[in-house]
Amino acid sequence: MLAEEYKRPEPLWPKKRLGEWFSIAKKGAGGWAFLLHRLTGILLVLYLFLHFYVLSTLSRGANAYDNLTVLMESPFLLLLELGLVAVIVYHGLNGIRLMLLTLNVGVKQQKEMFWVVMAITILTTIIAALFMF
Repeated sequence: MLAEEYKRPEPLWPKKRLGEWFSIAKKGAGGWAFLLHRLTGILLVLYLFLHFYVLSTLSRGANAYDNLTVLMESPFLLLLELGLVAVIVYHGLNGIRLMLLTLNVGVKQQKEMFWVVMAITILTTIIAALFMF
């Protein structure tokens, strides 16, 4: 008796390529939440390296750090810092939303929860802008 050759079953859906993660075509609230959460996570990792660089200027002396802080007060960098506030708030609140969904809390209201996260993020960013500028 011969053993039959194993044939791998075809997936029920086609595998997505990395570029399709960032596609905005036909995205609902869940798709936007997914996309924004991934993008803000990437931005936070990139910011972490920048933050380490800024802290490394402390090892070059007080004068080097003072020169960097003068640069950081430029309007362009203040605008980037305001963007950082928005990224942190969104990523944190959406992470809480995802934890609640994982615990089956508010699954039927996930779209409304996404819009609440967006509203709080926008409101917090506006309040931060009032204090920064």
